[in-house]
Amino acid sequence: MMVKLLILLLFGSLVQLGIILIANPLHVNKRANIWFGLFLFIWASFWLDEIILMIGGETIGWRYAFLLSFIQYLSPLIFYVSIKFFTNPDYKFGTKGLFYLILPSFYLFFLTLDKMLAKDFKIILIALLLFHAIAYTIMSLFLIRAHKRHIQQFASNTLEIDLRWLEYIVWSTLFLVVAISIFNLLFFEAPLNFFMNAFVYVVILFTAYHSLKQKEIFPVDYAERAEALSILTESESEVVQNKIISDDRLVEMKAQLNDLITLEELYLDSELTLGKLAKKLNLTSHQLSYLINNGYNQNFYGYINKFRVEKSKKLLKDKELDKYSIIGIAFESGFNSKTAFNTAFKKITGQTPSEFKKRSSDL
Repeated sequence: MMVKLLILLLFGSLVQLGIILIANPLHVNKRANIWFGLFLFIWASFWLDEIILMIGGETIGWRYAFLLSFIQYLSPLIFYVSIKFFTNPDYKFGTKGLFYLILPSFYLFFLTLDKMLAKDFKIILIALLLFHAIAYTIMSLFLIRAHKRHIQQFASNTLEIDLRWLEYIVWSTLFLVVAISIFNLLFFEAPLNFFMNAFVYVVILFTAYHSLKQKEIFPVDYAERAEALSILTESESEVVQNKIISDDRLVEMKAQLNDLITLEELYLDSELTLGKLAKKLNLTSHQLSYLINNGYNQNFYGYINKFRVEKSKKLLKDKELDKYSIIGIAFESGFNSKTAFNTAFKKITGQTPSEFKKRSSDL
């Protein structure tokens, strides 16, 4: 009874979450959410046969099972494409999109032979399933890791847009694929046990929480977004960046930039982006990115957080602010989370905020 209830929860939760993401009431990461919602629908289909069995007392026909098997094979690919759009909302398939059809074509061929002929191709099908799933989950992982570096080119706070939650789902998916494939080899066509389904349900709850609170990753302004994506494209290539600012002008603009940020304390804006700061200086995002990268040998994220850490050091030393918590100091310095504050502070100073505060109090 408990297993049946859990299966209903799994199926219903995935379908409902898929509908919400495709409808996208908050209008964020539109194309990515459509593909991710489609992935959730396919994920739900893994329990469709058991749902139909509970309702009608019989399994689906072989033709529907054949179609369902092929659609389910596409789930790692759909997941990967959704991450492609999360990390680049302007991504286009082009002719390279045909590459995605190679493995599904092989799977469809052997699946057809398995259904139409008397021969058993189960081992080949599971091998293709494993290779396809592992390949795309690993590719997804690398894509997310690259995204974490790329967003530091235009965002001063990255915790809410770094897609860390998708990285956790990648690892969970990888574990599930391997575990379910081994389970199918040992107990072919047997339903998953209660504990495996329970683990999946926890992953679904985690997915629902983070997917529904995911903010827009790239700037909303179209021109600013286009420039941010252009900068990321250039950072991916190995082509040396053209000198768009002369050396003499670079020295002058460095002083101007430093004075503006220091005097107006622009770094206290937790939502500060490369585009916003560029407008303050009447520069393009490309020019400002070049200025920071070549003038300070840093990315935008590191450059802004240097000012925030210096501000936090002053606040931590202030005896009148002893009543402030570490998270309070973080917010007062322009950080939007304790985790981001601790990470940046430790990287720049070599010690945690708590250690710095204690040593400052002992002096």
